[in-house]
Amino acid sequence: MDFRKITVQAEILVAKSKAWDYYTLPEHIVNWNFASDEWHCPRASNELVVGGTYSTRMEAKFGEIGFDFGGIYTEVRLQEGFTFKLPDDREVTVNFFEKGEHTRVKVIFDAETENSLTLQKQGWQTILNQYKKYTEAN
Repeated sequence: MDFRKITVQAEILVAKSKAWDYYTLPEHIVNWNFASDEWHCPRASNELVVGGTYSTRMEAKFGEIGFDFGGIYTEVRLQEGFTFKLPDDREVTVNFFEKGEHTRVKVIFDAETENSLTLQKQGWQTILNQYKKYTEAN
């Protein structure tokens, strides 16, 4: 199946090794992996090897709505980037580019068909912005 690709990115004002760790380690993922302050990420796990699994849970802080998100890694380039496949066969690729003492994080993902492309891009960009804010502040 052909999916539309959507790209979001952010310039993180930290060294690439820190950007990598804060994006991939579960103890950090739970602190930024949500799109608004009304949501949170109560759990995350990450086995960052080809064939390993990535899994997070996003939930509303007040209410009973939430969802699991994750996939299986198909490519891992330590400190450079990775790709994982979602259960519906869509792919997510994340790359880290060193820019002096800063790091550009670029996320390319296959769009789903339930929500508009604009809404999907906004949601993923908001989560990436949460990551940027958390990583730079800690």
